[in-house]
Amino acid sequence: TMQSSGHRFRDVEHHPLLADNDSYDSSSSSSEADMADRVWFIRDGCGMVCAIMTWLLVVYADFVVTFVMLLPSKDFWYSVINGVLFNCLAVLALSSHLRTMLTDPGAVPKGNATKEYMDNLQLKPGEVIYKCPKCCSIKPERAHHCSICKRCIRKMDHHCPWVNNCVGEKNQRFFVLFTMYIALISAHALVLCGFQFFSCVRGQWTECSDFSPPVTVILMIFLCLEGFLFLTFTAVMFGTQIHSICNDETEIERLKSEKPTWERRLRWEGMKSVFGGQPSLLWINPFAGFRIRRLLLRGKKGGPEFSV
Repeated sequence: TMQSSGHRFRDVEHHPLLADNDSYDSSSSSSEADMADRVWFIRDGCGMVCAIMTWLLVVYADFVVTFVMLLPSKDFWYSVINGVLFNCLAVLALSSHLRTMLTDPGAVPKGNATKEYMDNLQLKPGEVIYKCPKCCSIKPERAHHCSICKRCIRKMDHHCPWVNNCVGEKNQRFFVLFTMYIALISAHALVLCGFQFFSCVRGQWTECSDFSPPVTVILMIFLCLEGFLFLTFTAVMFGTQIHSICNDETEIERLKSEKPTWERRLRWEGMKSVFGGQPSLLWINPFAGFRIRRLLLRGKKGGPEFSV
């Protein structure tokens, strides 16, 4: 469930911002740089199970494609080209999944709705701000509260258990890439299954795979079912995300039929805002902006800090 209610600034003094047993850590909202230096991870049991299942299903598909269909093939270049293509797509899909899961989606600092902090904002007379009663934070425009992440998320689209994270302002690009690459490897796996069934029917089942015919059939049928379900789900999700980006509207805003109080971007402006800069190959690169040096510095400082 999402929480979007708030209070006017003049009513804040009549509503306790923090419970008596809560303490406000000013360092949690000190700067955006501090938030960027943390490893974001949501400790949600259902989300972690779904994320692990996603990886296992991709590994299963890679196993069947590589060891059941490609390696036993007598066509060397057919095996090499399809093997390299499928594994590259799998690496890109899993990398996009990791970056979606471990990237701060745009969380608003907890507990910054203190009277002292709001006094420093130097608000104009009559100006209205909103606070979230769940996480005691000042809620920016288009932010929504996620009950699973327990935070307000800027431009929150939805919470996806398959990536164990919210899809928001800062990680929507990686989620779009994840759905795109999963759809591509699913389609590729279905095509390879079709060719494999055709070649096995034309020849001898005992020669088209190193596994026994019953095991081969069971593995390929399960892969076909997996590929069809994932292709359908991710292709629809990919199209929905692109449509939302082009219309500058999140899924929550669409479902709630919220009238835009912001100036909507044009289609290409929205795409450039999410993917960054002019159209280029960097748009489809999940490694863009990833800095190993920053991770090494985090390790020297005492390991990653998990934000929940």
